[in-house]
Amino acid sequence: MSAARTTPWPLVALFTAGYLAPYLLPTTVGRLDSGLPLTATQAGAVGSALLLGSATAGFLLASRVERIGARRLARLGLALALLGYGGAALTGVVPAVVAGAVIGGFGSGTITAVAASGIAAQRDPHRTTTLGLLGVSALAAALCLTIPHLGPGHAQPLAAIALTALAVWPLTSRLPASAPAAPHTHRAPATRLPHLRAGLLLAAAMPCWSLAQNALWGVSGRIGLTQAGLSESAVGAVFAVALVAGLLGVTGAGALGPRFGRVAPIGAGTALIAGCIVLSASATGLTSFAAGEIAWNTLYPIVLSYLIGLAASLDPQGRWAVLVGSASSLGTAAGPLTGSVLAAQAGFPVMGAVLAAGLLVVAVPMTVVARAAGRRPLPVAGTAVETAVVEIPVDSPAPLARETTPAA
Repeated sequence: MSAARTTPWPLVALFTAGYLAPYLLPTTVGRLDSGLPLTATQAGAVGSALLLGSATAGFLLASRVERIGARRLARLGLALALLGYGGAALTGVVPAVVAGAVIGGFGSGTITAVAASGIAAQRDPHRTTTLGLLGVSALAAALCLTIPHLGPGHAQPLAAIALTALAVWPLTSRLPASAPAAPHTHRAPATRLPHLRAGLLLAAAMPCWSLAQNALWGVSGRIGLTQAGLSESAVGAVFAVALVAGLLGVTGAGALGPRFGRVAPIGAGTALIAGCIVLSASATGLTSFAAGEIAWNTLYPIVLSYLIGLAASLDPQGRWAVLVGSASSLGTAAGPLTGSVLAAQAGFPVMGAVLAAGLLVVAVPMTVVARAAGRRPLPVAGTAVETAVVEIPVDSPAPLARETTPAA
């Protein structure tokens, strides 16, 4: 296999570990609310605190990965995730759980910053991001199926995230002491951020985009349990199928590559996501709930991968990728609390309508940036990173989120 096609598995693994917390957000928030003396809104606030810790790490480290060293920073992030999430899983004291979630969230953000910086320097960041999204979606799907059978309580999802960080640790020995230089490219010394106007516009729009995604994702478990009347096992099965659908969506996006540019996937994709949110939030049974969640989970990672790729194309040193990802994490962090408050005050259907309207508004500036970036040349094999424009992914969650992803 040529060097250009060698898979950077440590970056894929770090991507998976960093985005797992946002992808498991609905399960984690639901378990906090049932396993601890917390209201649904308070549990959503804990989820938001976790994701805010992740966003904070991204902003602090966006331009420091190369200076500190990828290996050292990745190990720090993994250690914080292991200690934070693991400690929160082992205690039932609410303040300790909150503190552990925030520390773990900072670890997740640190891991993600290393992954994003390294992926942006790859010749084919789209391929690496796609593999990362596949990894985190597959792992999250397996956990959604497994956790309901492991007994009640908040410990299981948090412990799963901590153990994932532990499992990834050995791969950090293959990371460079500093962020890798772009292949076949002389990386110039750090300079001011290029494409400042486009980057700021994208960074301003991403929190709103992510907030809408993770407001839904953060309360999806409660929609299924209370409004749709499903059991926890049934909700977990729907989430698992939805995450598998996300795998298929990401695989399809990887196969299509830059064929359709960025404008249609980002603009039209966001409009379709808005419709999925309305459907899921108004679900009153298994069919409508499953249809909304599966369609949303299919589209969300596809559009996210194009947005991350768009951010990475603005700066080959990966700074916009990390900054836009961190801005996205701010929206991801506010998502669970926003969804909980809207649902408590107005009900799930009204929450869905409000979130969908917001998505349609922010789709406009994101499409403008995508159109402007699309006027530059597309990448071809052997093209130098400085002159190439990555047409899609470059990651997840999370979540938020799924993030994140899922929402992250």
